[in-house]
Amino acid sequence: MTRFVYYAATTLNGFLADADNSLDWLFEVDDTDGPDAAAFMDRMGVLVEGATTYEWVLRHEDLLDRPARWQEFYGTRPTYVFTNRDLPVPDGADVRFVRGPVSDALPDIVAAAGSLDVWVVGGGGLAGQFLSAGALDSMVLCVAPAAVDGGAPLLPLTIGADRLTLESATKQGQFAVLTYAVAAG
Repeated sequence: MTRFVYYAATTLNGFLADADNSLDWLFEVDDTDGPDAAAFMDRMGVLVEGATTYEWVLRHEDLLDRPARWQEFYGTRPTYVFTNRDLPVPDGADVRFVRGPVSDALPDIVAAAGSLDVWVVGGGGLAGQFLSAGALDSMVLCVAPAAVDGGAPLLPLTIGADRLTLESATKQGQFAVLTYAVAAG
């Protein structure tokens, strides 16, 4: 059964990116013995992300000029980008733009994932939409030893403790990795 997983790195004070939508704070953290992204990706059949996240990755990794890097990061997995704008696509990438509510796109996303899971990459607003649509099964939060003074929040909505059950808390390098099961609302 396909599961939707919000897997994100966050600062100690709950931000995904700083006020300039930068992840520089994250790349300053020593990731030796950090979370095993490759093992996580092996379970994912589809990625979903918002336009800000997508555009940041394109810029940061120079994927329009170096499109072969897309496959290095994402392989042949479809990536659904929720946006109301026309955005560029790296050559050879399977990027599918979605306009409208998350609930409308769920059947296509599940079909594309097959027997694998869906990685809700971010941002926090999109993860909140999946949560509100009842389509978020777990959250894996990699808490970094860093803080920023504002920016993109991990989740820009209220969620009560009755919806989250801590499944595990582990130390992976400099990260505290917290895994929560998400109950239907």
